[in-house]
Formats: sequence, C-alpha cells, structure tokens
Amino acid sequence: MFGYGLVWMAPYVYPFMVAVQELCGRIGMVTGRGISNIMRTNYPRAVLVGAVSLLVIANVVNIGADLSAMTASVQLLVPSLPFVPLMFGITAGIVLLEILVPYPQYARLLKYAALSLLAYVATVFVVHSHWGGILHALVLPHMEWSHEYIIAVTAFLGTTISPYLFFWQADEEVEEEVSGGKIADANTTTPTVSRADISRMRTDTALGMFFSQVITVCIIVSVAATLGVHGITQINTAADAAQALRPLAGDFAYLLFALGIIGTGLLAIPVLAGSVGYAVAEAFGWEVGLGKRFGQARGFYLIIALVTALGLLVNFIHISPMLMLYYSAVVNGVLAPPLMVILLLIGNNKKIMGAHTNSWISNAALISITTVMAAVAVGLLL
Repeated sequence: MFGYGLVWMAPYVYPFMVAVQELCGRIGMVTGRGISNIMRTNYPRAVLVGAVSLLVIANVVNIGADLSAMTASVQLLVPSLPFVPLMFGITAGIVLLEILVPYPQYARLLKYAALSLLAYVATVFVVHSHWGGILHALVLPHMEWSHEYIIAVTAFLGTTISPYLFFWQADEEVEEEVSGGKIADANTTTPTVSRADISRMRTDTALGMFFSQVITVCIIVSVAATLGVHGITQINTAADAAQALRPLAGDFAYLLFALGIIGTGLLAIPVLAGSVGYAVAEAFGWEVGLGKRFGQARGFYLIIALVTALGLLVNFIHISPMLMLYYSAVVNGVLAPPLMVILLLIGNNKKIMGAHTNSWISNAALISITTVMAAVAVGLLL
C-alpha cells in the first residue's frame, strides 16, 4: 500500500531499538533475574498481571500467524503434504525442540535459524529494485496523515520494539550466566558483572539489531518492488505473497522468499513462546530456564507448550493469518510504551541495578522513543 513509504523507519528506529534491548539485557545480566520476576517483587500486582496478560494475547496470535505462514510455505516447496497434519507436525517439532534440546545446543540452533533470514537479502538482488528510490526513501521520512498510515507505523514500531523481546532478552542473559557458571540458578543469585561484560553485551545487541533492520529493509523493498508496483495490496497469507512474487520476480525469488518465511518462523515461534513461558512462570514464582530439564521446570515448559498449542488453534477460527500478524504487531505497539516506562524505572533504580543504572544517553533515548510510541498509540486510539 505504501511502497517504500515505511522503509525510512528502519534506520531511524535502529538506535532506539539498541537502547531498549541493551537495557533489557543489562537488567538480566546485572540482577540475574527476569523482568517479570523483578516486576513481581517491586511493583503492584495489577501492573504485572496486565502486562503479562496482554503479552500472552499478542504472542498467541503471532504464533498462530507464523505457524500458518510456515506451513503454507513448506507446502509451496512440497505441494503433496496436507496442510493440517503438516501444521500439527511443525508445532509438535518446535515444542519438542524447546523442551528436549539442552540450552547451549538450542541457542546454537536459533543462531543457525537466523542465518536463513539472509534469503530476504538475496531476494532484493533478484527482484528489480529501484535503488535510487530506495536510498531516497531511507534518508527522507515519508509521512501521511491517514488512519491507515498511523496503523502501519504502530505495527512497524510494535514489530521492531516488541514487548516479548524485552522479556526474552533479559532472560537469555540470565540463561547465559547460568550456563557460564556465573550464577547457580535464575532468579536466586545476584551475579558479579564487570563493565567489560556489559560492553560485550552492548556490542552483541547493536550487531543483532543492525542485522534485524537490514532484513526489515530487504523485506519491504522486495515486496514494494514487486507486489507494490503492480498494485497488489490484498495478501491473506505469507504463501500468497510468495506465490504473487513468482510471475513478477521469477522462480528463484519466489523460492528464496518462501525459505525466508520458514526460517523466520523457526526463529520467531520459540522466542514468542519462550518469552511467555518466562513471563508467566516468573509471575507465579515458578522455576524457569531452557537450561533445565522438563522435570525441573515443569510449569515453565507446560506454558510454552500451551501457548504454542493455542497459537495452532487460532488458525481454526478462519481469520486471515496476515491480518492476525498485522494486528498483533499493532497490539505490541500499543502495549510497549507502558512497559518501557517500567523498564525505565527499573533501569534507574539503584536498589535493583546497583552501579549499573542508566546513563543520561540511555535515558534520553528511552524517554524519546517511549514518548513517540505513546503519542502514536494515542493517535491511533483517537
């Protein structure tokens, strides 16, 4: 609908993504606890319940849309496979991987899954991209004062600065400390953290966020250069997008885009389900950790399995997967600002963070993006 009209947001949002995720990583690294656990012990119960409930709803819808997209994309590559049994098989496989594979190997699997996103980079060079227009769109913001554009901006922000990533980032830093022997268990011990440790985490975060924004630009450009220029705006599934690319950009672009969708699902669904597992289990004070066996953190793993299964069931209410994905991103965009206020409070709390509270630069970036996202959310609601 907007062509290259949203591509400018990727470079402009990038530093704020880094600031938010760096804070989440620093919270987990410094405290040895997840965000839900910190909220449970330091803030009113109603705040925790509201935040976790909205996170669960948004993630279930997101998981459902991703499962549908993955299944349809596998069908594009192997048409003989039936849709429903295939989707059940993919769901079961993802859940079993999270439960059965030890954390170090599981983290490595996610890293390899992330490499599949390079398929989107390759797609940009296969389709006929207008590079002059792309560079212009990257540098100069494009604004439209319409309801549709505000929804799209909210969805973009909700996709890039997402509540589920707040919980996941903090808890994965804790997982790294447990697996590295810095602490015995999550949510029990305060680790000793040096400035060098935090500096390494910041570098990793900045590189990871940069990679994610490059992929974002490539997806927007690929779709705008093919479907957009031909006026195709009604896409109900990710498979529809891949199929529509075929006559416009050739079989190779179609294949790359389909593989990218599968890789995205393999990467996103465990993170979506895992973040809910951490948030809910910590809210109840249960044992958490992908480094634990099922018997050691039964509630945590059952939450992961349940939320993934609910995502599967969402596909049987006959709502367009693309519409589900789009509006779950909008929900994330509306949910993020109040959670970011809580993150700011945690990051500046010496009782929680000790000597590693926010710098003025971090505060300036976080307050700026929180204000912008809150304004966009209010504009959307009005």
